[in-house]
Amino acid sequence: MRKKKKNYTYSVGRRRTASARVRLFRGKGENIVNDKPFGKYFPGTVNKIAWERPFKITDTEGKYYVTVKVVGGGKNGQLGAVVHGVARTLAKVDKEKFRHPLKKAGLLTRDARIRERRKVGTGGKARRKKQSPKR
Repeated sequence: MRKKKKNYTYSVGRRRTASARVRLFRGKGENIVNDKPFGKYFPGTVNKIAWERPFKITDTEGKYYVTVKVVGGGKNGQLGAVVHGVARTLAKVDKEKFRHPLKKAGLLTRDARIRERRKVGTGGKARRKKQSPKR
């Protein structure tokens, strides 16, 4: 059995607890996230602006399209993971041309801010102290 040559570039993007597996294809096509069109999965103009940012910075709008599988987290974390994954894939495609502007825009840095773990004796929250009696 002969393997079919892959015609995409692959990368993983992460944000909080969300993880996105991104495949970047050359040419024109529909951007798909979890088997849905991008506009259906992430509705709204703010999401669209965030999504298009890596393509605008590298001046590759309409030259590439992506398919994404994203799991974990909420919608905001998932969008951040997708944007991170797209930026990493674009940097892989042409290191000399795309890496520096994407790095300068802060899109290649993994946003490591996650929820702080709950500590023992804090009454349900991470940093909250239990109320002490006055007398």
